Amino acid sequence: MRKVMKNAAVQAFLASILCILLGLLIGYIVLLFINPEGAWESILNIIKNFFTWSRPSSQIKQLGNTIAKTMPLILCSLSILFAYKVGLFNIGAAGQYVAGSCACLYAALAWGWSWLPCMLFAIVTAALLGAVSGFLKAYCNVNEVISGIMLNWIALYTANTILTNVKETASPYTLYLNKVNPGSMLPTAGLEGLFNGNTNVTIAVPIAIITAIVIWFILSKTKFGYELKATGNNKNAAKYAGMAQNRNIILTLMISGALAGLGASLLYQTGYMRWECTQSSVPSMGFNGIAAAFLGGLHPIGAIFSSFFIQHITDGGQYVNTNFYSSQISDVISSVIIYLCGFVLFIKLTMNKLITKSEEKKGAKQ
Repeated sequence: MRKVMKNAAVQAFLASILCILLGLLIGYIVLLFINPEGAWESILNIIKNFFTWSRPSSQIKQLGNTIAKTMPLILCSLSILFAYKVGLFNIGAAGQYVAGSCACLYAALAWGWSWLPCMLFAIVTAALLGAVSGFLKAYCNVNEVISGIMLNWIALYTANTILTNVKETASPYTLYLNKVNPGSMLPTAGLEGLFNGNTNVTIAVPIAIITAIVIWFILSKTKFGYELKATGNNKNAAKYAGMAQNRNIILTLMISGALAGLGASLLYQTGYMRWECTQSSVPSMGFNGIAAAFLGGLHPIGAIFSSFFIQHITDGGQYVNTNFYSSQISDVISSVIIYLCGFVLFIKLTMNKLITKSEEKKGAKQ
């Protein structure tokens, strides 16, 4: 049993489950304090999400919407964990996501590009923004968290300004892709047939899954991945071993940024959402990626499942009974769960300490 508990994958799974259960329990307690009458129904609706619909066809279609929003979250979580594995905390992923959103939307609406060039433009733009943080970290010793936070807001207001040129006259939202340039939307490749005609489900699904597998392979099975992790663990040792540590830092944040930019493309090029040119806060997708990365045990494959869960809970919040609670209560519950996700590593550390103490006691008795 102890051998099983020592397994890193088992520990990550158990820690994640514990965070989820604690988050739901705290959310339920919050609902009880506000109004106990509708607490149980509301917490169940959050958990059930699309299962609250009575017809199976409606459930499948709503599942498609959750999946469509899960794909960009997977890429944002991959962006965070890739940098973290290399010893960097890329909080600037949110700004890189914004940069990717701006790039693909403007290329589609203003220049009339097709879906693939728009996607590549989003990736390159976000990668270049990541390179800025990387350059400042490598050559100016500027902490990537500080530069990332500053660049998040620069990216947001720059995107608002640029996309104002392709927004509707009577609203703050960008034009509809399917009306202005249908060719810029991601192909569905027949996947909509699996979700009752929901065209929001596109080739973003296989792209996100394949990307997660590729990131796992790079980090775990390649010399390049080893060099990146070595640089992150000890920059001076990596330099002594002949590794180009400054190049690796910049390259890491470029790849991290590219992943966030790809995530933006996988959402906005479905036409499921439009950019609001008057928004004054950075989209939460980039920050939710932090929670998804840690909830998934900082493993690329785990990020797929953790991202789906977080999006499932977030979407389930729309089914809270508004007769008893304000619509913002769903955000509170989602935030509590996301906050607790940050304790996954702490829980794993605690589990290891308890196992070690147990083994020491057993050894002393023998």
